[in-house]
Amino acid sequence: MPLTSLKPQVETILSNSDLTLDERLLSVCQLLEQHVTYYNWVGFYFKNGDKDELKLGPYVGAPTDHTIIPFGKGICGQVAVSNENFVVPDVAAQDNYIACSITVKAEIVIPIFVNGENVGQIDIDSNTPDPFTAEDERFLEFVCEQVAKQIA
Repeated sequence: MPLTSLKPQVETILSNSDLTLDERLLSVCQLLEQHVTYYNWVGFYFKNGDKDELKLGPYVGAPTDHTIIPFGKGICGQVAVSNENFVVPDVAAQDNYIACSITVKAEIVIPIFVNGENVGQIDIDSNTPDPFTAEDERFLEFVCEQVAKQIA
């Protein structure tokens, strides 16, 4: 299934005002994890108030101890500082990687911007080596843009 075919479902989920924002974000995580075979952990991290750290939001996948991530630490923490997409084809080759699970082989993190400010990110772990393409980046940027509209 091409990723672009999921775009209408993402929009429908996020525009459902009968659900809380967290419920909508969780539904997006479930949609992505169910329909993209190499998305094995899908979650959102958001800036934790005025602190220089990220706080785990809704996610699907194995439980994680990483509910708070300081800026600069790990892939997510680096994206909070760089404000740029980070695609990691092989997590074992990354010095500043926080291992969530021994099964994770690759990770992609895309920031969420509201009024030019990095307010959070979507984080996806894959148990497949080097699965992420430019199509994944563009699709996840779209997801983040849709999420940003709900937060703004």
